[in-house]
Amino acid sequence: MSSALPIAETGDLASSLARTAQAIESLLDALLSAAPRESEIARPEPLLSAMRHGALGGGKRLRPFLTVETARLLRGDAGQALRAGAAVELVHCYSLVHDDLPAMDDDDTRRGRPTVHKAYDEATAILAGDSLLTLAFDVMADEATHPSGEVRAALVLALARASGLGGMAGGQMLDLAAEGRFDGGRPRSLTEAEIRRLQAMKTGALLAASVEIGALIAGAAPEARAALIGYGRALGAAFQVADDILDIEATPEALGKATAKDQDKGKATLVSVLGLDAAKRERDRLSADAIAALAGFGPEADILRAAARFAAERTS
Repeated sequence: MSSALPIAETGDLASSLARTAQAIESLLDALLSAAPRESEIARPEPLLSAMRHGALGGGKRLRPFLTVETARLLRGDAGQALRAGAAVELVHCYSLVHDDLPAMDDDDTRRGRPTVHKAYDEATAILAGDSLLTLAFDVMADEATHPSGEVRAALVLALARASGLGGMAGGQMLDLAAEGRFDGGRPRSLTEAEIRRLQAMKTGALLAASVEIGALIAGAAPEARAALIGYGRALGAAFQVADDILDIEATPEALGKATAKDQDKGKATLVSVLGLDAAKRERDRLSADAIAALAGFGPEADILRAAARFAAERTS
């Protein structure tokens, strides 16, 4: 199936990331327009403005990129993949808005500018996050995303499982508990296995779902879908270890947010358990595992292989 949307069939990783980011930015801008949609009553301006602040104007858009590229690999429809990717990105943006709140990670900057609760206020930021999350499922459930109700139900289920109690939100709860939030401020010492589970939920689940959703859009065969899910899980784990390393080694200017926070807060990371050098080796192993999961695909999967290397080698 063809699409008029600007998603190229080939190209290097940097140009493909940039094209997808531009297309997602345009789609999110349209989804967050001021005009109420069918059955909506109104879109209050302060809330809409805060949602746009949290969702537009920055970010690598890696998660929708994975959705789009997975669908492209399997010859899925680009327009459908972009809408599904936008839904994934809305969930990611909601999580950032809420993670930055004083009750959570308490960050003042995100993507080099004030976080939503700093640019607006805490109550507006909470509602903006709620609304971004809800909009994600609005987009995913819309017939414009896929004509098959059965496929849309599978897409919604995959996104919900990755986002909620057994995925990202549950992982955030485990992370807060490890900091000692609920034990008199005393951080808990987690085992390596417990840290891996926490990170697989908090960060890895949505990254893996991004790949799975692309496979669902394209109607992947069970064997291909299983291989791609394995790829997504390994990539997600590599991404999180790389993030922990960057928190130590990168500058706030490079990351667009505060650094050196994990150690200060007593966060449980593989760096704290394994040490920096061993964590770097683990990051590289996980990236290699992601690439190995694509062994059944030919050169048409090279962009996804490059994304696995990028997840480990990125500097921001």
